[in-house]
Amino acid sequence: MLSINKNKMGFSCEVFPPKRNDDIYEIYKTLDELKLLKPDFISVTYGAGGSNSKKTATIAAYIQNICEVEAIAHMTAVGMDDTTLRALLFELKKKGINNVLALRGDKPKTMSDEEFENRQYRYASDLICEIKKQGNDMFIAAACYPEIHPESASREEDIEHLKYKVEQGAGCLISQMFFENSVYYSFLEDIRKAGIDVPVLAGIMPITTAKQLGTSVQLSGSSVPNELSSMIAKYGGDPDDMKKAGIDYAVRQIEDLKKNGVDGVHLYTMNKADVTMAIFEALK
Repeated sequence: MLSINKNKMGFSCEVFPPKRNDDIYEIYKTLDELKLLKPDFISVTYGAGGSNSKKTATIAAYIQNICEVEAIAHMTAVGMDDTTLRALLFELKKKGINNVLALRGDKPKTMSDEEFENRQYRYASDLICEIKKQGNDMFIAAACYPEIHPESASREEDIEHLKYKVEQGAGCLISQMFFENSVYYSFLEDIRKAGIDVPVLAGIMPITTAKQLGTSVQLSGSSVPNELSSMIAKYGGDPDDMKKAGIDYAVRQIEDLKKNGVDGVHLYTMNKADVTMAIFEALK
């Protein structure tokens, strides 16, 4: 089961299941490389409405049992009901997975507005509460948003919901990606003042292509500082230079986070082992 050492900055990363079944061996190759970095854990995403929950469990089992690295399986409230939840928890336990990341999740394209409004678990906190109610000893992580959840009316409301998730049983928080560390430090100060004292891991996404930035910002709502947009303008047309610049930007972000004593860094790898390994090597 996951244990976070507050006296040492942790390092973890995220992978996602491939869309095609015949590509699953590619993710295994990626994981075989990532395990050499000895991360504290590797998390595995979960499709909207559980569209790839079986792949998530299978990949998490490979991380836990073959790579011998702690695995965290993502789990979304959207599309979940108590029967599905019990079955999924049983499957994860059977495969030796003792950690989950509880998320609300986005509305799947195949789900009607009526189904979305009448879902059993409305928020991640409902999911966390239900997992705890079942007497399950899973370690539960949850998400946090340095730049406020897109649907929150204010920072105060967002922190109130975050505190409730922790009170329901979230043992650590993993942040949405951000590109300016001052935003993260301000967020940390606010949540600590609010009494949220669990470990908080900083979510970092290396931007190695110009297209990736547009997609990431659209999905996350993260703001783009001038330094990053200037980097895209300068190197976006050259794939090799853009990759190097993106790695350098992420490394400098992480070095500053380390100097400021953050609990840990969670790298959104986009299944790119080479980028992750280059960042890790630079940080050495």
